[in-house]
Amino acid sequence: MKKTIFAAAAALAALPVPAHADTIVLAGGCFWGMEGVFEHVKGVTNVTSGYAGGSAKDATYDAVSTERTGHAEAIRVTFDSSKISLGEVLNVYFVVAHDPTQKNGQYPDEGPSYRSAIFPQTAAQRSFAEAYINALNAKPTYRGKIATRIESGSFFAAEAYHQDFMRRNPTHPYIQRWDVTKVRKLKATFPTLYRTW
Repeated sequence: MKKTIFAAAAALAALPVPAHADTIVLAGGCFWGMEGVFEHVKGVTNVTSGYAGGSAKDATYDAVSTERTGHAEAIRVTFDSSKISLGEVLNVYFVVAHDPTQKNGQYPDEGPSYRSAIFPQTAAQRSFAEAYINALNAKPTYRGKIATRIESGSFFAAEAYHQDFMRRNPTHPYIQRWDVTKVRKLKATFPTLYRTW
């Protein structure tokens, strides 16, 4: 699978990506694990947990948990594009951070707020992400079609207690059960991108 992902990324290398495409919003299940993975990626300068796809008035954990707001739990990833490319960011997202074939959920969490979605911040990012997904679907690697959606919408930072959750709560039962393995997978799959805290 990894080789196919790398091949898809290489094929997309010629696509125009803006020099300052240094922020992208990604959704893929509980934001605790997504944030924890990307905080371990070299070249990533900041990760913020939050909500994307809905309105400002509904951007709270209690509201989003009702599954009626249109929001997805998401992370805003800021990265130094001179150290890590958008393609590499998407490699981590698709291979490590979540399962892109799951629709409206990431086991054990279910519902549209846990959907797989990319919220591009520029038109060039949107084109790149669309081409990336098309390349994956053209040469299937996963057990199922890519469910990741390309969406639009504003990002709203989550409550303070959600920020840096894995770093601050490394022994939390949810983190230990579902997210520690993702960080280990990052280190094993992309050793040159991995960094410790």
